Amino acid sequence: MKFATAASLLLVSLPALAEPATQPLTLERVYASPALSGPRPRVLKLSPDGRLATLLKSRASDKDRFDLWAVDTATGQSRMLVDSEKLSSGAALSEAERMNRERKRIADVKGITDYAWAPDARRLLVPVEGDLWVAGLDGNVSRLTQTPETETDAQLSPKGGFASFVRDGHLFVQALAGGAAREVAGEATPKVSWGVAEFIAQEELDRFDGHWWAPDDSRIAVARVDEGPVQEVTRAAIGADGTRLFTQAYPAAGTANADVSLWLVNPDGSGKVLADLGYNKGEFYIARVAWAVDGKTLYVQRLARDQQRLDILAVDPATGASRVLASETAKTWVNVHNSFRPLKDGSILWASERDGYRHLYRLVGGTAQQLTNGRWVMDELVGIDEKRGRLWFTGFADSTLEKHVYALDFRKAGARPVRLTAPGGWHEAVMDDAGQRLIVTSATPSQPAQVWLGDSHGKRLAWIEENRLDGSHPYAPYLAAHVQPQFGTLTAADGQAMDWRLLKPAGPGPFPVLLQVYGGPHAHNVSAKFTAPIEQYLVSKGWAVFQLDNRGSNNRGMAFEAPIYRAMGGVEVQDQLQALQWIKSQPWAGKVAVNGWSYGGYMVVKLLEAAPGAFAAGIAGAPVTRWELYDTAYTERYLGNPVTEPGVYAKSGALGDAGKIADPLLLIHGMADDNVVFENSTALMTALQRARKPFDLMVYPGATHATPGLEVHTWITRLKFLGRTVAPTGY
Repeated sequence: MKFATAASLLLVSLPALAEPATQPLTLERVYASPALSGPRPRVLKLSPDGRLATLLKSRASDKDRFDLWAVDTATGQSRMLVDSEKLSSGAALSEAERMNRERKRIADVKGITDYAWAPDARRLLVPVEGDLWVAGLDGNVSRLTQTPETETDAQLSPKGGFASFVRDGHLFVQALAGGAAREVAGEATPKVSWGVAEFIAQEELDRFDGHWWAPDDSRIAVARVDEGPVQEVTRAAIGADGTRLFTQAYPAAGTANADVSLWLVNPDGSGKVLADLGYNKGEFYIARVAWAVDGKTLYVQRLARDQQRLDILAVDPATGASRVLASETAKTWVNVHNSFRPLKDGSILWASERDGYRHLYRLVGGTAQQLTNGRWVMDELVGIDEKRGRLWFTGFADSTLEKHVYALDFRKAGARPVRLTAPGGWHEAVMDDAGQRLIVTSATPSQPAQVWLGDSHGKRLAWIEENRLDGSHPYAPYLAAHVQPQFGTLTAADGQAMDWRLLKPAGPGPFPVLLQVYGGPHAHNVSAKFTAPIEQYLVSKGWAVFQLDNRGSNNRGMAFEAPIYRAMGGVEVQDQLQALQWIKSQPWAGKVAVNGWSYGGYMVVKLLEAAPGAFAAGIAGAPVTRWELYDTAYTERYLGNPVTEPGVYAKSGALGDAGKIADPLLLIHGMADDNVVFENSTALMTALQRARKPFDLMVYPGATHATPGLEVHTWITRLKFLGRTVAPTGY
């Protein structure tokens, strides 16, 4: 179904092409500073009074170092608020901070990683390298904490009187007006922490908060995490200067989770009560927590361990008593999300997949009123103007290739969403609390991401980061050689349409083809965005690059996602093999290699096992090979419990058929990976060696899952391997 388009639709005009390329694109330049795609701001926010848009902006000299900037929403003038280098001590990050960044996928980020506005819109809380600072709008910065320990999970209270943070597993509250920090909750055991999200919540449920302030600063909901029941594993972080052993509480599939409970406490530590969340501890997850607008109710989303049921609980913050408001159930799994917003009138906006597609609903009492509908997926609730009965969300109503911002008059019966962003691209958005201003990040296949300030109708008011592709842009010397992607669809065995994307050199070919694969759940890789510079580099070296979003991928509805249930390594492998056959039938295609990382690395191994001789080569980076080694929430969501369903795990694993691999294989892994642990690759090495199957290997001492800073070497390794097995690369 197509929706009406707003009259004030933003039309992005593309700049004239720069002069023809004067120098070839090199692998080193792809990953050097400044970033070839131009600046890409992070953590975009609007001040509470709407006068400033704030963002973390990287430096031209160092694309990984971020400073805090502000843009005047009236004039468009920008200025730096906090210079990260002036606050940097140069000290090494603590293990707590390093792990926090690893969970947020910002391990390579330096400088400022986050910040929070005070409600008075006159100051901001800025964490830097484990300490907290308060920044004023005049550029003055004062230190709030200075301790040998790291302060994490920092927040400002809604009324702005307090800052809260966690230090060594203890929750502290400190008045911004001055005085010492007060411990609110904590215990004298390293296995118990207060105020932080447990590993599983961060890694698999996208919940990074562990404490939540009431709107009037009167109470704090605090998570207590006891890792006592969790098995301890010894992880070897093998580095260039030696091996360090870490004893880590890791809830592998089928083993015990941490005991997580929720408590309510006053800001001075008094009045502590336990929230009654039902179930036995360890048999459910606290998926989300939110306060009612009046602060009289705490809403908790309780997710069953098998993830087939999610309950919305209403908790009395004075007594901890709870009741079930609504429930979501599924025969496969329930996807958790961030689209949950209590309103002043007592109703709740939230998203549900009860009709097979994620759509917005309004909960009024015990009744759910559907606000959006159709065979498309709503992505995320962006903003609300409750007074006018209007809301904004992102979604895929127009195309699975394009994400757009939509507005909806949710109190009008039969109202249809109105698209606010220009067709042909991918748009993300954030909004102020009043629903008056949007910050939109827009990209197209021919324009890298631009960030702009818009009004509630989608009209652009000012550029925050124009990132115009003019002669001064980092990509200008290479723009003339830029290759636009082609898009198309293949039809899966069950009739589902699957999107693909292709970049290839000019001419008839044949060209060697690199099939880029991820294939795992909650991924959406084929989209109308600006292509990654590494892919443009590969095309410049004569490669065609192809990618397919197979069944199991995100944002196409549950019928598209669910076929991997209890069957990982099945339908998604068949879909990629179907893509391989289609590629081989094209006149421009030569030999085909497959490359993937993480779940993509797992897919490479499964593809080589499923179709010996079909590929010219495969490159598996950090692959999962034994799902029993992966964590509870992710693995049990899709495969169930290995204790009760060992056959599912054996079939989905990548070790049993390792002896079938007949094509050249390059295996890559970081030796300090704490996500897909190195044991996954050593297990595969052993299986291949026992089957007398040769393979190539590259390991990275000290590198974690993302191997930050090693991108150039990993690609040199790949291309040398491909040069021997598929086609000379001349990188």
